[in-house]
Amino acid sequence: MKRAWLVVNAFLRGASFIAMRQALLDAAKEAGLALEVKTNADFISPDSLDGAPAAALFLDKDLRLAQRLEMAGIRLLNMERAIRICDDKTLTTLVLDQAGIPQPQTIICPKTYPGIGYGDLSFAEEVGRQLTFPLVVKEGKGSFGHQVYLAHTLAQLKQLLSHTADKEVLFQHFVREAAGQDLRLFVVGGQVVAAIRRQNLEGDFRANVANGATASPYSPTREEIDLALRACAACGTDFAGVDLLQSRQGPLVCEVNSNAHFLKLMEVTGINPAQPVMRLLKEAL
Repeated sequence: MKRAWLVVNAFLRGASFIAMRQALLDAAKEAGLALEVKTNADFISPDSLDGAPAAALFLDKDLRLAQRLEMAGIRLLNMERAIRICDDKTLTTLVLDQAGIPQPQTIICPKTYPGIGYGDLSFAEEVGRQLTFPLVVKEGKGSFGHQVYLAHTLAQLKQLLSHTADKEVLFQHFVREAAGQDLRLFVVGGQVVAAIRRQNLEGDFRANVANGATASPYSPTREEIDLALRACAACGTDFAGVDLLQSRQGPLVCEVNSNAHFLKLMEVTGINPAQPVMRLLKEAL
């Protein structure tokens, strides 16, 4: 029986993480694949890579560990570059822009340093002029809709910036017609295997299920499928959850998630993305 590793973070022990891990283990068994769980804390000793398999499913954001495994010749799904791009929204937007992939108009915030802050916030006025208020403020790193804010005024924008001086930040045009809703397309190996529509009925502009949004099955259009596949190709992901906004100008890529959770999608659609992920992993061996 072919064998592979499932690499996870040693310190993320919430119920959703454990359930997703089990879904992957079950799918591996169905695929005839011996999947061994490894945490990033299991690679401390010098001999921790002895007997390593040819491939591993890397469900962590420990980039240095990912680099180390790749240098040892292990094929990762996803590769370190893809995780790095998707884990930093400022980098994601640059990669998507270079590939000509439509997304909300975006401005990356000028970098400052902890302890220094923004002594001059005049650039915020220009951001407001270009994007108009309200506008979306996103920290470069964050999951489940956390670290994403809506600034209604210049004063609110400046207040938000006073708390994010030590972080990478971007500003985006607020797509009003898509407020509180988006599409999540789950892509595996160049195919959209499942999709849902997420909608927040409680007034939150974010559509994350973690923030109270509901989910329903969705059949994406050819244009939406092509856009999700292009986004994954640009970011270099083997599998990912691609979030799209339905704007008046057509679909826009909001985010590409290399470590996307799929339990809600599986519950709503009856489709288990772990199965095609395991088939893809087996092919990499």
